[in-house]
Amino acid sequence: MNSPEFDSISEKKESDKSTTSQTNKEKKPVNKYKRLATWISTIFLSVFFGYTLASFYSYNELSTFVAHIPNEFYIMLAVGFFAQMVDGALGLGYGMTSAAAMMSMGIKLPAISGSIHTAEMFSSAISGYSHYKFGNVNKKMLIWLAVPGVVGAVLGSLFVIYIGEEYEQYAYPFVALYLMIIAFRLISLAFKNKVIRKKIKRISLLGFSGGFLDAFGGGGWGPIVTSTLLTKGRHSKYVIGTVSLAEFFVTFAATMTFFTSMGVQYWYIVLGLIVGGMIAAPFAAKLAGKLPQKLAYILVALLVIISSIRIIIKMI
Repeated sequence: MNSPEFDSISEKKESDKSTTSQTNKEKKPVNKYKRLATWISTIFLSVFFGYTLASFYSYNELSTFVAHIPNEFYIMLAVGFFAQMVDGALGLGYGMTSAAAMMSMGIKLPAISGSIHTAEMFSSAISGYSHYKFGNVNKKMLIWLAVPGVVGAVLGSLFVIYIGEEYEQYAYPFVALYLMIIAFRLISLAFKNKVIRKKIKRISLLGFSGGFLDAFGGGGWGPIVTSTLLTKGRHSKYVIGTVSLAEFFVTFAATMTFFTSMGVQYWYIVLGLIVGGMIAAPFAAKLAGKLPQKLAYILVALLVIISSIRIIIKMI
């Protein structure tokens, strides 16, 4: 089934920026005081919660707790920050970056996918909200991606929990081949003077496939969905923003499925990914609208190639 066109109102307003520049200037003082109020509120809440925590736990107790935190927590905190910076700015990379780090630590596939989606649910919520706030979201495209993506995520989670380890070697070659084709297509588009806009067909199937493979392998939503939409000539700002917000619903569905079936494993890894990702999410969203289109194509293509190579290495 063909999907409708996805030219959002926000995309059409790109050409009208000059007529609204005066209005934006008038809003600057208001935004300045809003940011000041936000910072003051944040500092107050931090001090309040810090004082409350100190009233229940002594300094020595907190020091002992911190000393017993595994080193893996700090490693995954850095991984979560880097992965979310990449994902928020380019629309992909969180899953494959985190999964690669966890695979090197010898963690099994179901635990990898469950941990990543548990952590990604928090960072994708902040990232999606930030993109929405910055006007990077195409609402019509969001619905067509998110709904089938949720269905695919639930089925993919159940698949990896119950029969994934037996049949994953049959699914990965097709994923690797698809990603390679998309990557080289993006590189060719990056060096074209003009990318021709094409009608997006079967976007619901794209959302379902992205959700299923993301839940199955711990990453794949961005490499499949973002890269495919970019090849259709859509502006990277709106593709990345829409895909990032849809990712929250996909990861939420996958997380609930993993949680009800397996519980939360490796809490220190999950917590590290959550903290690192939440810190990076607002900064990454700002980068999405500022990267040149050609550079965005090339960076996405490189990450897709890395993802494909990772899958091939895993099959050997």
